Amino acid sequence: MNNYQITAWCSDFIRNQVQDGDLCIDATMGNGNDTLLLSRLCGSTGKVLAFDIQEQALNATRERLDTANAPDNYTLLLESHANMAQYAEPGSVNCIVFNFGYLPGGNHALATRGETSVQALSQALILLKKGGMISLCIYSGGDSGFEERDQILAWLKQLDSHKYLVIKSEYYNRPNHPPIPVLVIKLS
Repeated sequence: MNNYQITAWCSDFIRNQVQDGDLCIDATMGNGNDTLLLSRLCGSTGKVLAFDIQEQALNATRERLDTANAPDNYTLLLESHANMAQYAEPGSVNCIVFNFGYLPGGNHALATRGETSVQALSQALILLKKGGMISLCIYSGGDSGFEERDQILAWLKQLDSHKYLVIKSEYYNRPNHPPIPVLVIKLS
């Protein structure tokens, strides 16, 4: 791996997880990078549902997908990730991607919040099929504070280890509250 950004690190695991024909969710579409990756990996027989509450994110993602000639296998939803269970069946999703924090280049006051993020993660576990994976990039500090990070990490720690494998990594020698990459794999 040549790029040590958190998104590149998580993308390597996503590439190993997602196959043609899968149903995947980009829970925080942002500028569309993960939506595009999932769309390409799912192929023409797969499906991607992408969520964001900001019109700016939806427009940026649509433009990114159009410019990249992404397969026509996605639905962009101007909707909170806390409502994702309304759009997929339990046990049907192979990969769900989260980037917690604010939209890069967007309004920093509009950021994900602990309460709705934990609600979305709870729904994600129900939607995930056995062997499915959730990828989390947890950003904290600065404008977004630490409350959401702490709520998510506490929630992850209490997950049943017989049902879920939680792998938390860290940029150990980076200053200023580096992002935290986490993978959750549904075992049963």
